Amino acid sequence: MHTQSSIVFRFDVSIVIVSFNTRDVLRECLRAVFGERGSLRVQVIVVDNASTDGSPAMIEQEFPDVFLVRSEINLGFGPANNRGFQFARGRYIVLLNSDAFLTEGSLERSVAHMDQTPDAGLGGGRLTGRDGSWQPSARMFPTAFSDLLVLSGLAAQFPRSRFFGRADRTWANPMEAAEVDWVPGAYSIVRAEVLAAVGPFDPRFFLYFEEVDFCKRIKEHGYSIWYWPDIAILHIGGESSRQVRSLQFSRTGAQLTLWRMRSMLLYYRKHHGLSVWLAMVIEASWYWLRSHRRRWSRNPDRRESAKTDRFMITIMSEAWRDTRGGRFSPQQPW
Repeated sequence: MHTQSSIVFRFDVSIVIVSFNTRDVLRECLRAVFGERGSLRVQVIVVDNASTDGSPAMIEQEFPDVFLVRSEINLGFGPANNRGFQFARGRYIVLLNSDAFLTEGSLERSVAHMDQTPDAGLGGGRLTGRDGSWQPSARMFPTAFSDLLVLSGLAAQFPRSRFFGRADRTWANPMEAAEVDWVPGAYSIVRAEVLAAVGPFDPRFFLYFEEVDFCKRIKEHGYSIWYWPDIAILHIGGESSRQVRSLQFSRTGAQLTLWRMRSMLLYYRKHHGLSVWLAMVIEASWYWLRSHRRRWSRNPDRRESAKTDRFMITIMSEAWRDTRGGRFSPQQPW
């Protein structure tokens, strides 16, 4: 049984925003934040991950009320949020991507839902693109089998099936509130006392899977994770990722794929032990089977895709070596 904390907080909400070379969308994000405070006492913290696009100067000039934390290196998502948590003084902490924008009443509804649901450790809202397209917002913990359903395309082919659509709950009505396993880090609200009890993001996750691990630990402490569709968040997605520059990445997405695979292996080893081997084999085997099928195609595009599939196997092998089978996080920044 969880009880309300007797601590007196300076703010109702501390909003932590991590930014990496996203000056223009960050400006839009901050304007939405200051326009949607309502009657709440709000603290805004921006952690800048060594941006080179003038983001820190823009914040200082245009948003003097923002508490700016400068990092000399790119800390990644989880560790950068952890830096921001150190300065948070609100009874709730909101994690907000720099490319995600609050909509009318979303922040006040977030606080109201958390106040009305004492066992909720963390909550999230309904993410949509600028065109109104729905984004996965209420998800279930990954398993090697659910990964296979997604990789094989069966999850996308049968989205209304509870069996095939389990990972992203595509079978569910997105306008119905639900208790779920985890919500994306683009927007979430967590109790300060829960953060204190559970601890911050695991710093071994540079990017990807950090919010999955965080939600899993919250649930292990006896709290629930909630999805509330009346909290509407506009989310562009991928702005920081697009700032990563390398020849490999510009052609194939290899850099981000390597980071995802590293984090996946770290997550499975941490929470599922030897199942990390199964998760690795399933993904690598799928790429091998698909490349074998495509390489004999008469379609030149499919033959080219077969090369990418074989390259994905190489990246998985690299991720396995880098993490020693999910036991070790390589030196950061990745």
